Amino acid sequence: MAGVNAVLNENVEYMNDVSVGFDVVIVCTSNEFQADFWQTRLEGGRGTVMTANSVVLAVDEDWSDGGAGNALGTFYAYQKACRKAASFGHPADLLTSASSVAIYHTAGKGTRLAPLPGAENNNKPGVKLPALVNIGGELRPLTILESVIKQTGVYGPCRKGRLSVFWGDQVFIPSISPTYEPAHHADILVALGDMVSKQEWEDKGYDKYGLIAVNTSNQAAQVEKVSYDTATRLLASFGDIKSVGTSLGSFSVTKELLDVFLEGFSEELSTKTGKLDSDPHLWMPLSVGENEYVELMGQKDVGAEESRAHYKRVQKMMSSFDMGEKGLFGAVDVGGSACWWDYGQLKWYQKYCLRLRDSDDEAQLMRKFYDIPLGTQASSVGASVDTMSCVSKCNIASGCITGSVLMDVDAECVEADGAILVGVSAGGKVVAPKGAIVYNVTAPGDLILTEKDVQVGVFNTKGAMKLMRSASDVDGGKAWKKVVSGNEESFETIYKANLTTDVSLVETASRAKHDEIRVERKKKSLILGLPPLVVAGAAVALGAAILFAVMKRR
Repeated sequence: MAGVNAVLNENVEYMNDVSVGFDVVIVCTSNEFQADFWQTRLEGGRGTVMTANSVVLAVDEDWSDGGAGNALGTFYAYQKACRKAASFGHPADLLTSASSVAIYHTAGKGTRLAPLPGAENNNKPGVKLPALVNIGGELRPLTILESVIKQTGVYGPCRKGRLSVFWGDQVFIPSISPTYEPAHHADILVALGDMVSKQEWEDKGYDKYGLIAVNTSNQAAQVEKVSYDTATRLLASFGDIKSVGTSLGSFSVTKELLDVFLEGFSEELSTKTGKLDSDPHLWMPLSVGENEYVELMGQKDVGAEESRAHYKRVQKMMSSFDMGEKGLFGAVDVGGSACWWDYGQLKWYQKYCLRLRDSDDEAQLMRKFYDIPLGTQASSVGASVDTMSCVSKCNIASGCITGSVLMDVDAECVEADGAILVGVSAGGKVVAPKGAIVYNVTAPGDLILTEKDVQVGVFNTKGAMKLMRSASDVDGGKAWKKVVSGNEESFETIYKANLTTDVSLVETASRAKHDEIRVERKKKSLILGLPPLVVAGAAVALGAAILFAVMKRR
């Protein structure tokens, strides 16, 4: 494992190199307000999570109800970004043989991460991690999306002339070098391993995942959630399978293949109708036979007639495609020991935030990637902090912090044990026991939580905060429509109320409210810190002034 750990650390060092990244960064959001937010935020973060010269283009997916799916969504986002680039004075055709372009998909409700996305007014990729980033000269909490852009940037240098597509909530550290020579017009990231036996297939739970199989000619095929017997039968004509693994979903395509797709799906793209995803609607019809495709889609309750029609349509698109020296569809291995930090669920958010305090190799790697030390960082802390806590950008007068992760916390006293606090301002004491999560909350006085208690603040454009509660073992997806933990509204209600919220205005208003609490606490601390005689003298002087004013009016 020493060799693998060395590679993981080398890859993190490469990710931390701010000169490495994609030439163009496109962010696809749920609405125009979010696009405006990310345009400003990421332009301020150039030279930190991406290169100083990266072109940033944030666009929204203004599609029909139900969304475009990640295939049509990718093509639409690219076309929209090209138009936006032209309006900024950049070449309208973003992808050339000399440029690398990445799209980050961020749309979605984030139900299983609830209530945290609600605290960002549905701006799910804006959920903050306990790490710092320099935005326009100011240290700010790092968002999930920014961490993904930083991590995936290592694929930029070797993907000139390709469009890469990533999801906005997964950070992965490959256990092999991310530098490779693309050999296929489309490739997909996979955690590959040797082909396994039927028993190993079942033990690894491969029947529950989207899988990529690679034959001895290094061509790949996509299958989804099938048994060992079904997979081997469907891939019988594929040749000898040398490796198989779970797909990460992230892919890249050449400009030549992208142009084929843009032309082939032009009707949907011009009318903004339909919904197509990359795995079932691109890679499967490109990599398996027609009958096999129909059977696989049948498992998704898609009729044979519809499946055959789509299969023939994709094959027709490719009929005159000149592949040149490249193969059609291949796999890019991330290594069997890759680290994968998925922040898409509340329990995983909690798990990976608290991993920062551990002492094993992966935890050390995580701290290296996020540039977070054990103990305190950029903080003024009078509280005791143990060696298994991470405290960053905090101002805390007193208390006791053990086994906890804190970011951007300002309070008179904090007693935290096995808790996560991000963006908290309290005029009094904060008590956060094991399993507690406090996120974007202001309180003029004390803030007292119980074990596994989750409290988040949902602000409006006026700076008013609504406190939403949950528990760290509640699955927001299952509880989405329910009213839980004494709330007045469901997570879904909060989501719907924020569909048209200007997240940039809310951020400004919420930061002002946090500052107000912090300034008031500082004033109070200064007064309480004065000698008693000075305080008494000031009180007497104030009383005399008031009495004089009253007598003067008479």
